Amino acid sequence: MGTNYSGPSAGSVALAFLSGALLGAVTAIVLAPQPGRESRERVMGYARRTADDLREIKDRTTDTVEEMVGRGRELVDEISCAVREAIDAGRDAIRREREMNSLD
Repeated sequence: MGTNYSGPSAGSVALAFLSGALLGAVTAIVLAPQPGRESRERVMGYARRTADDLREIKDRTTDTVEEMVGRGRELVDEISCAVREAIDAGRDAIRREREMNSLD
């Protein structure tokens, strides 16, 4: 009812895709008729590329999270400033109203 679910994140989708691609590649290499050494080299090549891709995704995700945290802090600072100004304005208005009532 009050649940706000926006689906899987881009990072989890990319990770699932890369994991599936790696698993498919390893399966194809293992089942293909070729010498063992060549198969191992191909698997290691795919593993290195996948590791590089995962590092890149992690770096982009980290940058995005840091940017979001920075924006969140800026928003909190702006809201805090606006709330302080509103409180100060309210106090000033109450003080002026009391002064006006005390003159009557």
